[in-house]
Amino acid sequence: MKSIAIDLGGTNLRVARIEDGRIACQVSEPCKAEGTKEEVVEHIGTLIERVIDAECTSIGMAVPSVVDYEKGIVYNVQNIPSWDEVHLKEIFEKRFGISTRIDNDVNCFVWGEKTLGAGKPYSSIVGITLGTGVGAGIVIDNKLHRGANTGAGEIGCLPYLDSDYEHYTSSQFFKLHDTTGADEARKMAEGDEKAKALWEKFGFHLGKLLQVILFTYDPECIIIGGGISASAPLFEQAMIRSMHEGFPYPHEAENVKIVFSKLKDCNLLGASQL
Repeated sequence: MKSIAIDLGGTNLRVARIEDGRIACQVSEPCKAEGTKEEVVEHIGTLIERVIDAECTSIGMAVPSVVDYEKGIVYNVQNIPSWDEVHLKEIFEKRFGISTRIDNDVNCFVWGEKTLGAGKPYSSIVGITLGTGVGAGIVIDNKLHRGANTGAGEIGCLPYLDSDYEHYTSSQFFKLHDTTGADEARKMAEGDEKAKALWEKFGFHLGKLLQVILFTYDPECIIIGGGISASAPLFEQAMIRSMHEGFPYPHEAENVKIVFSKLKDCNLLGASQL
């Protein structure tokens, strides 16, 4: 089985041909994020043409935005100002003549883990990505839960302390301290005590976000991905401690499996499985 998978970001655009759950070939270019609606669509179409062959039966696309999944309409894509409303399903099905499905990028992340990664053994999963922001994808009874407007899982927007969870559990946390996660990881490797304390704080806040997930969804497994997850050894213990502290249902907290994603190109693979 062959399909085309697309991972659209405001910085990079990646298009791959997937064969039997593996990437057979891939092209990546800087996204023309400041272009017109038509220019960005044409850029994607050109990359698809570089990898598609006659045996491809579908196109799946991950986008960082709200999506009408049934109609394949994308709204207000982050970092691409011209993309206020784009009827991608209609455009690509007309151009390439094969079934096309569009979904939120974190939904694609968790679906990639469910179908091809660490989520396979579980029917109830929440996947979160830690990067520029924080988003969640939700699987309930082996099905993606999108909500009425594909807006389910925007947990980073929930109020927390003086702001929201995104400010304390993404790269924004490090910006608040005039640094970056990469710099603090390097300092930690050098034995810097201030860096250690900062990662402890990050883990504490993330643990409180995990409590929200337990209260809301009570999943079997929480899978954590995104760029910051690569630094898991620096905050994991603090995160687990914080998740257990003050949580009123210890049996639930003890039973949930916390897993850090190891599935490379998860968004692309998840898009291919839509």
